[in-house]
Amino acid sequence: MAENTLGTDTPVTINVPDRPALEGLEQKLTSRWEETKTYAFDENTTREQVYSIDTPPPTASGSLHVGHMFSYTQTDVIARYKRMTGKNVFYPLGWDDNGLPTERRVQNYYGVLCDPAIAYDPDFKAPEKPAKNQRDWPRISRGNFIELCEELATEDEKVFEQLFTTLGLSVDWSRTYRTIDAHSRKVSQLAFLKDLEAGNAYMAEAPTMWDITFRTAVAQAELEDKEREGAYHRISFHRPDGEKVWIETTRPELLPACVALVAHPDDERYQPLFGTKVTSPLFGVEVEVKAHPLAQPDKGAGIAMVCTFGDTTDVTWWRELQLDTRALIGRDGRFAKETPEWITSAEGRERYERMAGATVFSAQKAVVEMLVETGEMEGEPKKIMHPVKFYEKGDKPLEIVASRQWYIRNGGRDADRREKLIERGREMNWHPAFMRSRYENWVEGLNGDWLISRQRFFGVPFPVWYKLDAEGEPDYENPILPDAASLPVDPASEVPAGYTEDQRGVAGGFIADPDVLDTWATSSLTPQIATGWGVDDDLHSKTFPMDLRPQGHDIIRTWLFSTAVRAETLAGSVPWHNTALSGWILDPDRKKMSKSKGNVVVPNDVLDKYGSDAVRYWAASARLGADTAYDEGQMKIGRRLAIKLLNASKFVLNLGATQDSVITSEQQAQVVTNELDRSLLARLATLVEEATRAFENYEYARALQISETFFWSFTDDYVELIKDRAYGARGEEEQASVLAALATTLDAMLRLFAPFMPFATDEVWSWWRAGSVHRAPWPTAEGYSAVVNGADAEVLPTVGLALGGLRKSKSEAKVKQRTEVKVATITADASSIARVRAGEADLKAAGNVAELNLVEGDVDELTVSDVELVVETEEAK
Repeated sequence: MAENTLGTDTPVTINVPDRPALEGLEQKLTSRWEETKTYAFDENTTREQVYSIDTPPPTASGSLHVGHMFSYTQTDVIARYKRMTGKNVFYPLGWDDNGLPTERRVQNYYGVLCDPAIAYDPDFKAPEKPAKNQRDWPRISRGNFIELCEELATEDEKVFEQLFTTLGLSVDWSRTYRTIDAHSRKVSQLAFLKDLEAGNAYMAEAPTMWDITFRTAVAQAELEDKEREGAYHRISFHRPDGEKVWIETTRPELLPACVALVAHPDDERYQPLFGTKVTSPLFGVEVEVKAHPLAQPDKGAGIAMVCTFGDTTDVTWWRELQLDTRALIGRDGRFAKETPEWITSAEGRERYERMAGATVFSAQKAVVEMLVETGEMEGEPKKIMHPVKFYEKGDKPLEIVASRQWYIRNGGRDADRREKLIERGREMNWHPAFMRSRYENWVEGLNGDWLISRQRFFGVPFPVWYKLDAEGEPDYENPILPDAASLPVDPASEVPAGYTEDQRGVAGGFIADPDVLDTWATSSLTPQIATGWGVDDDLHSKTFPMDLRPQGHDIIRTWLFSTAVRAETLAGSVPWHNTALSGWILDPDRKKMSKSKGNVVVPNDVLDKYGSDAVRYWAASARLGADTAYDEGQMKIGRRLAIKLLNASKFVLNLGATQDSVITSEQQAQVVTNELDRSLLARLATLVEEATRAFENYEYARALQISETFFWSFTDDYVELIKDRAYGARGEEEQASVLAALATTLDAMLRLFAPFMPFATDEVWSWWRAGSVHRAPWPTAEGYSAVVNGADAEVLPTVGLALGGLRKSKSEAKVKQRTEVKVATITADASSIARVRAGEADLKAAGNVAELNLVEGDVDELTVSDVELVVETEEAK
């Protein structure tokens, strides 16, 4: 498959419609492409012939917006180009339908809540309409909830597929996958087991960022800072001699969880205190004063209260200073109901009871009241705005909760591994190149391994069970694992080898790991899922590492990095060779479009209004990595270009250009004798060369821009200049020359525009060529190189400039363009006059000029002057 020439040489009867139109092309051609399998991947291939694309699987539970059209079009443009260069394009598409977004959509759509403690109901039917109050929503089993997730996701995916086919994506629809289907679960579980076996995955009891709304752990890559109002509270700790040590904190409610005070080792104010102990206010617990370089002398009082756990800095201090663990906030976001054992005084225990079981907000209010009562707080709280960490999909601040979770090593705690991942990033080609620094900055800033377990329901379950000892306690150190042949497994409903269902949850029996893999832990395997890793070794060997990963620049830290991590641990390689990063879509106020801001545009409305080729034109006009304004003006330009392509093609073909007129060899090139025709083909050869180079550099926007510029020059100047000669007014030889130039140019332009405007180009192709333009080879100038040699490429633009001057004179005189010019003078430098002379006959015919005076002069630009028009009298009219 080194060359793709399907149907290009098959004779075809020319059939040009009377009134070409864009309307209806999407449906007609989509059906044709599907019937003929135009975009199907051929497995009978070698790795060298393949160009494989790791297409982003859109979140199927999300709503469609113009950003989908924007970024997926840019990928499709590249795919279509590669296919035309002879590559066997492997272009599957997946649906990202597991995880929290799908769960939330199902909950709201059906009005149900999942409760894993409820038994599966085989006769369950979802409510026809959700109750208005969430408290009235029925609770259903995990099995029933998952069935609803799969049902709704499937319906959502149909809507996406309809959009993408209308948009003209040339994906191979026979190779779709879902991130929750059996194949993806098998690949995801197999990868986890291999990482576990190699020591790349591990379980640990550790402080974890926790979203109390969704009751799930959150990874570092899913965090975002939001500015929130807070307040500094000035609180006194007590030294044995009665002296007070003042600290300032935004979280006074964590006083009962305090484990130390920390100041900078060079801070002279606190150096005498290092190694001594102070007592906490209200609760009377002794803690040591420690030194650590992360303490900020210029922040607050310069000495910080370390609690388990108030923020990520607390975690660092706890780990590096080997402090006690006194965690009190649970997974529900409330303080423990039982008074902790480290609070021993009667007063302290009584005070804790006033906040026991309270939410963070209520606990803070209670503690502040007690501090005021005891005089342990100085002054009023000082209001501030400060960054607070949130889960990117959450609306409440995260807490740090000690819990048992699964992790994958990602270099956050391993300098050698971190350096290796940076090296992998440098092995990839980044488009645009400056985006690589974002990847490296993220890797260098990691402060922990990748937390991959989630406490949710709809996801890929961990393929793990645990033995229960005689007391019913799990043996986490020796998990029970399935063998690869049995994957995928659902430990919550399946039994490990050697056990029976009645041993589930009883002493001496087993329990299933209750968690699911983070959705990124499965999405990070899209190259493996798409290429059949662990399932189809032949396909995998022909498609991996993949050639291209297109994605948004905002998920470099999540999807891109996590995929690089898995490729390194599972294959010791890069996951792909080229990274193409698309920008954001901005609204007219230059703000990012997003559902949360309510400024998104529905794609179907735009497609119906302007047509797919016009929308694709707008998307492909933007460079990779460039944030782009949503601009219907650009779509109007794209629609005008597509319509002009139809009409100009009709005109050229009706002039008599045929498939046989297209120059494909040096022998055929001999027919082109006219200098204006030779100039056109010389310019076409340059265009083909530059467009090809732009595409090879992933600069498709430049390829479109220069192709469009050439096309308008072709239609506005060349086609206008050669009409008389094309109709045979100057003999058969001149007519043959112009028809060869017309056919060759139209043939090349259709191919050059095909990646951008697949519908209009394939429609025109069908009028005079067999097969599809999308299976035709990318244009080259090899066939007409003999014409190009020695041709002056500047003849056409120079003669076109002269024609423009004549047109302008007629417009200023307010006469019709067909009005005869009795005489006109063209003044220019010697080389320009020579070029005008080469196209003089065509110029005179196009401008209806009887006599031209060509004057050489020392001038900067060509001018048309002394135009004498033959104005028709009313009687003559």
